Amino acid sequence: MATTGATSSGFAAIAGLGMTEMGKVYDVSASALASRAFQIALDDAGLQSGDVDGLLINTGIAGAIDIGLHRTLGVRDLRLLSEVQAFGSSAGVMVAQAAMAIATGSAEVVACVFADTPLTEGAGSGAAYADPVRRLRPGFAGLAAAGGLLGPNVGYALAARRYMDTYGTTSEQLGAVAVSTRRWAMRNPLAQMRKEITIEDHQRSRWVVEPLHLLDCCLVSNGAVAVIVTASDRARDLRQPPVYLHGWGQGHPGYTEMSDSEFGLVTGARQSGRQAMKMAGCTPDEIDIRELYDCYTYTTLISLEDYGFCQKGEGGALAESGALGPGGTLPTNTGGGQLSGYYMWGMTPLSEAIIQARGQGGDRQVSKRDRILVSGNGGILDHHSTLVLSPHPRG
Repeated sequence: MATTGATSSGFAAIAGLGMTEMGKVYDVSASALASRAFQIALDDAGLQSGDVDGLLINTGIAGAIDIGLHRTLGVRDLRLLSEVQAFGSSAGVMVAQAAMAIATGSAEVVACVFADTPLTEGAGSGAAYADPVRRLRPGFAGLAAAGGLLGPNVGYALAARRYMDTYGTTSEQLGAVAVSTRRWAMRNPLAQMRKEITIEDHQRSRWVVEPLHLLDCCLVSNGAVAVIVTASDRARDLRQPPVYLHGWGQGHPGYTEMSDSEFGLVTGARQSGRQAMKMAGCTPDEIDIRELYDCYTYTTLISLEDYGFCQKGEGGALAESGALGPGGTLPTNTGGGQLSGYYMWGMTPLSEAIIQARGQGGDRQVSKRDRILVSGNGGILDHHSTLVLSPHPRG
């Protein structure tokens, strides 16, 4: 596996990006949204559906699409077809799998498609993520849910509290993440939340689960995103500037409910980041833009630390310094992320990274974009993926 990764790193590129309307979209099915994103991505790349011989599918929390999507999309004679489920880390996993398929000759043009419709008109946005039946597990593993600890908000609140108590991180420092991310969203016409907020607004927003305020928590959105991956030399002849894949990695900590667990203090971003940057031949200091999976403000801080952009416990001070926002020294989540932009699981950071790598960010475009790190995070810090992308070919 290490040999394959070393060989195929830099061999593949992202050639197409398709994004549908996102947010409170109630009148379109997930399969229709997936079809729309797929066609937009093809048009973006200048390809036809007949060019696609690989399809990787990731369904969100609603589970409304599956491996049968290829019939809806009208693609035939596929050489690669699979449903990928690593939750919020799935986008990075799909792109890496597509690159390996291209490097080995298993496929030539691979579409990676995500679609989800968790929002239901008239229901709260958190309803889809609080299903007690889905979260009950047999044996000791099910005790937390049986005791009422349901949904990701509770799990991330526990992680955040442990992190804050260990390092002295304050709620105001979490708020600094929300403020800087919103400042980016104000420059993004695709972002759902574009009204300026302050630390005071963050502190006044209602508690969801202490220590997490409403403005510490991501959006919930309906929509779809698709990307097209192909060989680098082919991508150079297509419609859009290629976005080259320089490196990737995964990390799955396998936390236990034991006293020696690092849950909340160290995530799989450390392992996956080291793998991806080693493959890309770079260090954290050489990353220009960070597109992180920010399902909560806390995850931005711990991801920055685990990737090596600052020392452990220093993420809060870094956010307070203004380094993450527009004009800062470490531009992070430049489209508004999942906190203020849109919530398409790992496709949120990936889509913004593609836009930035192409130089198509408009008012939010970061001038230096030689290397862009993309982070995915699934479950309650259970699954992580990392990509390193660039507008430049490897080497």
